[in-house]
Amino acid sequence: MAAICITNIKLLVNTREQHHVLKGSELTDLPCINDAYLIVEDGIIASYGKMNSGADANKFGGHTIDASGQMILPAWCDSHTHLVFAASREEEFVDKIKGLTYAEIAAKGGGILNSARKLFETSESELLRLAWGRLQEVIQTGTGAIEIKSGYGLSVESELKMLRVIKKLKETSPIPIKSTFLGAHTYPLEFKENHAGYMDLIINEMLPVIAREKLADFIDVFCETGFFSPEETETICKAGISYGLKPKIHANQLNLSGGTQVGVKLGALSVDHLETMDDDAIKVLAASNTIGTLLPTAAFFLRMPFQPARRLIDAGCAIALATDYNPGSSPSGNMNLVIAMSCIQMKMLPEEAINAATNNGAYAMELQDETGSITVGKKANLIFTKPIPSLAFLPYSFGTNLIDKVMISGEFV
Repeated sequence: MAAICITNIKLLVNTREQHHVLKGSELTDLPCINDAYLIVEDGIIASYGKMNSGADANKFGGHTIDASGQMILPAWCDSHTHLVFAASREEEFVDKIKGLTYAEIAAKGGGILNSARKLFETSESELLRLAWGRLQEVIQTGTGAIEIKSGYGLSVESELKMLRVIKKLKETSPIPIKSTFLGAHTYPLEFKENHAGYMDLIINEMLPVIAREKLADFIDVFCETGFFSPEETETICKAGISYGLKPKIHANQLNLSGGTQVGVKLGALSVDHLETMDDDAIKVLAASNTIGTLLPTAAFFLRMPFQPARRLIDAGCAIALATDYNPGSSPSGNMNLVIAMSCIQMKMLPEEAINAATNNGAYAMELQDETGSITVGKKANLIFTKPIPSLAFLPYSFGTNLIDKVMISGEFV
């Protein structure tokens, strides 16, 4: 692969020699270089700096790209998705508009169980084809690393089918992918009154195969009233930990579920959703190394109050942003919309939102050594903007596609 020198970059965003998880007020610190150059070798960031002091750029003899008027950012790191699913659920979307509740839709066979039924009926090859198409779409909108969960299987056969699809995506994807086992997404109908029976299926039939075939990096549980209690969540996560899977928790979406506290107790990589937070949950999260992943497009789609981002940041929490891309509550994998909503509806500063969607998103997937910032040695997974007046224009002009090109491992896609 030929070396590339990108010159005359209006603003090179999120340049870091060293990096760490950004907590609280640190999220406002977004180091940038005006009038910059960037050199890419073998798909990796090799050098960068200011044009007028860029000895590296001036002596470069290879292929050059003039980025005059453009900004370059590290590609988005989407750390919470359900990208593998069999079918959309727009009929439920219409039911919600007509006033049906989640419980009423579920009683009609809708919700997660609807997705599980459709997934059971869909072949592994067809699931792979559908997921591959979605993956290409999100890459085009600037996503350069992604996490994908199971959870629409809810049986041994179907959960393993989902995870095998994710494994195949990993093997062929141009961007890094992390896989999460979310068998504990809800209780299948046949186990509705037998929670212990389904947990036994997860722990003794699913997890051993997942470990043997190396099908997952993380384990996740939907800790929520009417789903999995904090005690059940802890039991399932500890079983996953015994097989080498790090926990991530669906926490505090609909109620004060205790999911945040159990996640911190278990040393979870992240606790995700957090629409419903009280002072205790915020205090516990702020005092921990666990990242709080906010999913504003899910709150938007479900017409729920947005996550209390300002309270979380002001308390000193580490915050990441992700799409929750799924057919039921967030049918969008567009991280640009997530950035805009975070600023418009959650009052995050543009710098905070960009850091949460790049640096901290990478940490929420343990991909911080590969991506998430402009750092020598990381992948050249980059967003080239169209000419824009300022960084704040990205979330401000929320309805406009401001991405000119996306580079993945040094090649334009």
